[in-house]
Amino acid sequence: MEHMRRIAFETVLRACGFGALAIFCVMTGMAFHPKLAFQAGGFLTMIMAFILILKSREALTKDYRRTEMWLYIEKDFRPPEAYAQWASATVLRDTYLTFALWTSMISIVMWAIALVFMLLGTESVYSLEREGARPIAESAQPATPGRRPPPAISYQIR
Repeated sequence: MEHMRRIAFETVLRACGFGALAIFCVMTGMAFHPKLAFQAGGFLTMIMAFILILKSREALTKDYRRTEMWLYIEKDFRPPEAYAQWASATVLRDTYLTFALWTSMISIVMWAIALVFMLLGTESVYSLEREGARPIAESAQPATPGRRPPPAISYQIR
């Protein structure tokens, strides 16, 4: 049973790792606005937790021979057929629910970080739009009429 639990943990961990990679990529794409990035991360992580809960429900009725965990168990360590459906369903359900719990905790943390950014009033602004701010490149070189350097992103608290 412990061997099955270890393999179930590895397969669900790999699937959650791919999901986390996708969420990280979305959050990195929104790095220009931290509050929005953490809101998106919290929302997508919450969806991942919901999917894991649905998978735990599905594990109770899914044929054990059609699970990824069953494919990775060596034939010597497989339980007898009379016991296999119950064992694999129980192990997969527990594993999915464990990962759903961890994922929901991560989602709560991301929502809390987004709340902190919201309370601080952090926004993304272009440095050229700030009053009295001159970019370093512009102050080091003589001003050319009609030509401005590309805007840089900075963060400020309002």
